[in-house]
Amino acid sequence: MNTSSNGAIPKHDKNSSNSNVIAAAAAAARSSPSERITLLVDNVRFVIEKELVTAHPNTMLGTMFSTGFQFVHPNDRGEYEVAEGISHSLFRSILDYYKTGVIKCPPTISVPELKEACDYLLIPFDATTVRCQNLRGLLHELSNEGARQQFELFLEEFILPVMVTSAQKGDRECHVVVLLDDDVVDWDEEFPPQMGEEYCQTIHSTTMHRFFKYIENRDVAKQVMKDRGLKKIRCGIEGYPTHKEKIRRRPGGRAEVIYSYVQRPFIHMSWEKEEAKSRHVDFQCVKSKSVTNLAEANADPPLEIDASGNPIAQAEVRPEVRAQFRADGDAAAEVQDAVAVVAVDEAADGVMMLNELEQAAGGVNEDSGND
Repeated sequence: MNTSSNGAIPKHDKNSSNSNVIAAAAAAARSSPSERITLLVDNVRFVIEKELVTAHPNTMLGTMFSTGFQFVHPNDRGEYEVAEGISHSLFRSILDYYKTGVIKCPPTISVPELKEACDYLLIPFDATTVRCQNLRGLLHELSNEGARQQFELFLEEFILPVMVTSAQKGDRECHVVVLLDDDVVDWDEEFPPQMGEEYCQTIHSTTMHRFFKYIENRDVAKQVMKDRGLKKIRCGIEGYPTHKEKIRRRPGGRAEVIYSYVQRPFIHMSWEKEEAKSRHVDFQCVKSKSVTNLAEANADPPLEIDASGNPIAQAEVRPEVRAQFRADGDAAAEVQDAVAVVAVDEAADGVMMLNELEQAAGGVNEDSGND
């Protein structure tokens, strides 16, 4: 190495020295073995390089083994038990994403199973990361994901404002009909439809109408609304009156308007919290004059016993003797009228009617011949 008279290193020699240091460090890095980790999935060991998973920090495995994170701990043999519930054959296919960026779905694994595993491991599932022989199954899953994202936009842009309008009126449910952009609704003010359509909300959107044409999209929409906390969700196709077609006169001169109906999608949802209480009818019970407790009324009557401990027989009430209550207007008191009892006078060989109350008061009713 050349030095100047004052001992300084020339500039060109200094640059070459730095290059040699960098090259030596790179060579040492290539020669040193990379850190490996052992993953235990479905009782099968997978040994992979740690840098393969840390290169994808947005995935679950990348987050687990990144520097500064310690979500899992190895077992006694230094193995990390991950991906519980995923088969080893499926996990082997998923590891291709960390190696090549593409997952090749084997024929023995269904597309929904692969989609569920990718969602669990936070691996993107789209046309760029998945290759599958079953195109129908792959496109179905892609359509479900696309429908979910599309309906989220519909919900925020079109449906939520309509629901807010209903809520501001005090309603706790909403029925929305999706019409085409060019649908014209012209109802007769004197003879409107008689099926409750006046309480429906309408949205004019050809794009949303096309979306709800598919039953799979309606299922996705119901699941999205369920995840957002709504209840009593219904999606389907129903007839909706657009304009008056003709007027028909019924016998008696009563007019009947016939409307033209078109088949359009509808959405029904509710946000009522106390729906069970809203439909509860509170039946009032009439109190008994003798028993004030319902439990006591249903219970068996108490037994009376004598001094020897034997039960006393209850007195039998004759059904032919009953009393009624009536109000006395003058005295404002309740007087009990007893039913007359027939007594046979064998000596007189006749029949006399005796009133117990009047007899107790000192009076006797005789037959009409003595009046």
